[in-house]
Amino acid sequence: MAVPKKRTGASAQGHRRSNWKATVPETTTCKNCGALVLTHTVCTECGQYKGKVVSRKSEGFQEEAEEKKAKKAPAKKTKKAAKTEEAKIEEVKSEETEVSAEEAKTEESAEDKAE
Repeated sequence: MAVPKKRTGASAQGHRRSNWKATVPETTTCKNCGALVLTHTVCTECGQYKGKVVSRKSEGFQEEAEEKKAKKAPAKKTKKAAKTEEAKIEEVKSEETEVSAEEAKTEESAEDKAE
């Protein structure tokens, strides 16, 4: 490991650190409420960014969130889910055919009795 042979003097250390300064952060004014805001960040007062509702602080946030959820595409079904759904459909169809067959028998027996 490298070890310095001599101690760095205070003057040399000062020269090296001369450009190491704190800077004032860039700020802008919010277009909606006029408050001072850091650039490229959401306004802490009204909750908007570039004129769009982004934060819960702003009015109308819930409405836009619900609209985004409604616009989402339906999730893809897995193979198991698709198979179980098909099985359920087949069961319902078989039950319907059984019920319709029973109705047909009762209608036939009703017609025979009427004759």
